[in-house]
Amino acid sequence: MAKLGLFDARVPRYTSYPTAPHFNDQVGANQFTNWLSQVPAGGQVSLYIHVPFCRRLCWFCACRTQGTQSAKPVAEYLKTLKQELALVAQTLPEGVSLSRLHWGGGTPTLLTPEMMTDLAGTIAEVAPLADGYEFSVEIDPNELDQARVDALAAAGMNRASIGVQDFDDEIQQIIGRIQSFDVTRDAAEMLRASGIQSLNADILFGLPNQSKKRMTESVQKLLSLNPDRVALYGYAHVPWMARRQTMIPSDTLPTPEERLELFDTARRLFMWDGYREIGIDHFARPDDGLTVALDAGRLRRNFQGYTDDTSDVLIGVGASSISKFPQGYTQNAPSTGLHVAAIRDGRFSVSRGHAFKGDDKLRARLIEALMCDFRIDAEEIHRDFGLSAHDLQDLFDKVMRAFPGVVELTQDGLYLPHDARPLTRMIARVFDAYDLSKAGHSSAI
Repeated sequence: MAKLGLFDARVPRYTSYPTAPHFNDQVGANQFTNWLSQVPAGGQVSLYIHVPFCRRLCWFCACRTQGTQSAKPVAEYLKTLKQELALVAQTLPEGVSLSRLHWGGGTPTLLTPEMMTDLAGTIAEVAPLADGYEFSVEIDPNELDQARVDALAAAGMNRASIGVQDFDDEIQQIIGRIQSFDVTRDAAEMLRASGIQSLNADILFGLPNQSKKRMTESVQKLLSLNPDRVALYGYAHVPWMARRQTMIPSDTLPTPEERLELFDTARRLFMWDGYREIGIDHFARPDDGLTVALDAGRLRRNFQGYTDDTSDVLIGVGASSISKFPQGYTQNAPSTGLHVAAIRDGRFSVSRGHAFKGDDKLRARLIEALMCDFRIDAEEIHRDFGLSAHDLQDLFDKVMRAFPGVVELTQDGLYLPHDARPLTRMIARVFDAYDLSKAGHSSAI
């Protein structure tokens, strides 16, 4: 692994292709409106709602968030969300329903129960939940009570996502995220007692002062909560992008070699407890939707990570939210102030994006197939993209030259053996036609 550059490389996470740093200001509100109007009537879409507020700013976080100790900014922002949803409703064709609904942030549970009910009602007026829908909300256990759980359950939430990061007290102090195991356990029990049975959890490896022993203890505590799926993300230390990360001393961070050991320690514990590996960084129970999708060849990847949603359209609402259409990507103004000003002026705030061109869709699928299935099915690529066997072989040969003896080439296509999977993002990069030197990406491990 070391000789192939695993411990030195910085590569995209490939939750989109091209990745967000390659979006440009040639795509704006006009394209968003046009693409939204072309959603098939009676079809299904995904909807993402971004709530950028937190009670406190965690130092490890690189998300677009802002701190508030008052409910007033949240209430004002809710008004803007409702206005933006009304604009979406004016443009969206009739009969569209939601296959997936996700509230993220930030901290969506900063909303009061009344705000949650209000927002859910507005969303229902735009598009109802489809049969077999999934409605998930990111939960901060420190910002949860029974009234909020009741409001979310009444609105139809059927999956909760709890951010854990790490249960070690010292590590929590260093990263500015104080969240005890007891508070987390109580939140999980409250959610399940209220009928919300599907539970996700996020945990990080590569945090300051993390060791195999501490990683083991945190994972074992997490396993005691019996989550249905777990995202095991690598902490991305990018203080040049997220200034709050300068609060974390860089000399407390594990080395790349230690990061790989931490990941493998957690991976083994999840596997021993009966979880299935999903892609490069997720684990799920055998009956979870991600596992079912993996086995059926329907696993996909988007800005929330891995998903079993096969909708071609993801509509992002709120400051900095990204939307995806068959025609390309759009992103709302990242500044909450600029976003709010645009919406209150009666227009979408889209400030940049990317219209698919050339072989973008082909390369996006090649990368997604590697990230999801660790294989590229040659027959699928020939069928869906009309690529000749010769041209596909040229792409495969490029990978084989870059990673000799690592990737397997068979009559059916390209395959990554299990031992090669830590290299997945680096191998995917070979299919990336864009200049990666322009973006500051995270460590390959």
